[in-house]
Amino acid sequence: MSKATSLTNHLLVAMPTLADPNFAQTVTLICEHSVDRGALGIVVNKPLPMKLADVLSQMKIDPLDAHIGERPVLRGGPVHTDRGFVLHRPGGQWDSSHQVSGLIQVTTSRDVLAAMANGEGPEGAFIALGYAGWESGQLEREMLDNAWLSIPADEHLVFDLPYEDRWPAVWRQLGVDLGKMSPVAGHA
Repeated sequence: MSKATSLTNHLLVAMPTLADPNFAQTVTLICEHSVDRGALGIVVNKPLPMKLADVLSQMKIDPLDAHIGERPVLRGGPVHTDRGFVLHRPGGQWDSSHQVSGLIQVTTSRDVLAAMANGEGPEGAFIALGYAGWESGQLEREMLDNAWLSIPADEHLVFDLPYEDRWPAVWRQLGVDLGKMSPVAGHA
């Protein structure tokens, strides 16, 4: 797959008919995608019933104040739900960061969580547990089956909108009235 057809730095938007409970009404940031390795993404709109304080406590890190610990933790996907991913805007020097684009990074090292606990973390940062993974060719097949819509990543949507508004916001941005969308897919 050429760089031009890679879905890295795209948002996968679950079609309204996608019934898989792991992905129904989700928006997923694709962090890596290649023909050889498949794809890795992080769901950016499904909070878990836990807070950042819970994650920090497990890592024996104390937040500077209670407000920091109240930040939500997202369900990043069904794979390795014990692994944490911090999505954030560029900035800071972290031990293990991956640049998704010039505007979005993902960091998996403890140092970014310690900085967040001290109120010094990267701008717009949030943590997700787990990720979504597709083997080589699987995501392409799912797109042909009309499970997903792909759009270029929008940093405003990823970092600024409330989590519960992200999925409907994509459809509004595209000018789609979900109430009028047909549940039947076709191929031209």
